[in-house]
This record gives sequence, structure tokens and C-alpha cells, in this order.
Amino acid sequence: MSEPDALPGLHIDRVSLRFGGVAALTDVSFNIQAGELLALIGPNGAGKTSVLNCISGLYRPQEGSIRLVSEGVEHDLTDLAPHNIAQLGVARTFQNIELFKHMTVLDNLMLGRHVHMRGGVLSSGIFLGRQRREEIAHRREVENVIDFLNLESIRRATVGNLPYGKQKLVELGRALALDPAVLLLDEPMAGMNSEEKESMARFILDVHEQSDTTPVVIDHDMDVIMDISDRVVVLDFGRVLAEGTPEEIKMNKLVIDAYLGEETIRVGSGV
Repeated sequence: MSEPDALPGLHIDRVSLRFGGVAALTDVSFNIQAGELLALIGPNGAGKTSVLNCISGLYRPQEGSIRLVSEGVEHDLTDLAPHNIAQLGVARTFQNIELFKHMTVLDNLMLGRHVHMRGGVLSSGIFLGRQRREEIAHRREVENVIDFLNLESIRRATVGNLPYGKQKLVELGRALALDPAVLLLDEPMAGMNSEEKESMARFILDVHEQSDTTPVVIDHDMDVIMDISDRVVVLDFGRVLAEGTPEEIKMNKLVIDAYLGEETIRVGSGV
């Protein structure tokens, strides 16, 4: 892994997002430090996905700014289109799986490379020379993702025919195929059984430990979140309620009252 100063970080500064008279986010500020694994937690409707949607360009906040610092260069993401943000190295998965169900695993992963493809319509149609070399290079990157996620046995399978847990892995793979600087994971373990959750958590940790990617994870499984994250930001009613290490968050009375509850703390701590 690169030195921390060379890794990408994000700065969310006083972001507010409204839909008509409904405030989804109000004055939200926190930093995602270079090289850390950050968890974003909170009750349903707290604004967690809205934050990811603002970072990835699906929503544009009415106030505030979102800045990506990568390789010593600062990029203002606030008003950029989603494809421009993806080109800067921000990839994401979704709560509800957003794959092309009629296509194979391999084809879905190849689509994750689209922001890196430089060939024009003519060269793509002829598929000779530079375009052919580019295709081979992108295919090599996708093969690395397939090996990393152990997807070899289903590489030619139609995604819509796969079990839910495998589809979740394919969506992670498509995001990884972009070779992201920042990886936004919106409930990657939702709906999985315990074995699938353990496998997904291991893959997320491996991404964090073996690459220059900065992961941001939303999930409701507090045992997993507290185990894998370096730092936690808690949202409640569209505002930042608290942030700190997992141990600090577990002991924060505001967080316990608003979200975790005493019973969760007792179970999670083994008391």
C-alpha cells in the first residue's frame, strides 16, 4: 500500500440537501481520511445513502462542497456529473443491485472499465491495432478482479440467474474493475446470510489492506461494522450525530439513545 499522504481522501463540508420542503441532509461535515476504512451508520432515513448519492453525483446539494484529494490534487466534486466523478476514481455499489441481469458476470465487470476506455466508435467497430490492445489490457484488469473475488466458476453465467449473494459480489467486482480511489459501498451485506456476510467483510478488508482504495461502508450489521472499520460517522435526521473510533461510538450515549440501544452494546461487547 502507498504512503497515507499519497492515498485519496474526501472532504464533506457543510453539505445540505433538500427535496422540496424535506431536508435530507443539514450542514453535514466530516472528512474521510486517506487510507482509512470509514463506516457511515444511523437509523433508516438518517441520510446515509443521500451522502453517497451526493459524493457520486447522483444528487447535487443545494449548499456545501465535496472535495476529493487524490495524488496531491484537489478536485471539487460538488457540481460534477456522475461519469466525471467516476473518471476521477469514485466507484460505488447500491442498496438494490444495479447490474445488467441479462448479461454475463464477465460482461458486467468489463462495463466497470468503461471510464478507462479511449477507443472511438470507428476503432471499436474495426477492433484492430490500438483498440485491440486496449481491450486486452482491460480484460487483464477484469481477470484480476475475477481471481480476487473467486468468481472464476461463474464468469460466463448470466447475472440474473445467480443467487442474491453472488450478485452482490458481482456488483462489488464491477466497482473494483474501475480501479477506484474511493469505493462507496451502500449496504453491501444487506440480505445476506451469516456465511455470505463473513465472506463479503473479508473481501472489503482485503481491498482496504491490499490496495490504494479508501472504502466507505454503509451497513446495519453493527458487529461487522465495528469489527472492520477504522472510524465511524453516525447520522441521525440528516445531521452528523457523532464520529470517532468504533470503541468511542459504542460508548457514546447520544448514539446509544438514537440508534444502537443498550441491548446492542451488551450483545456486541460480549457482556
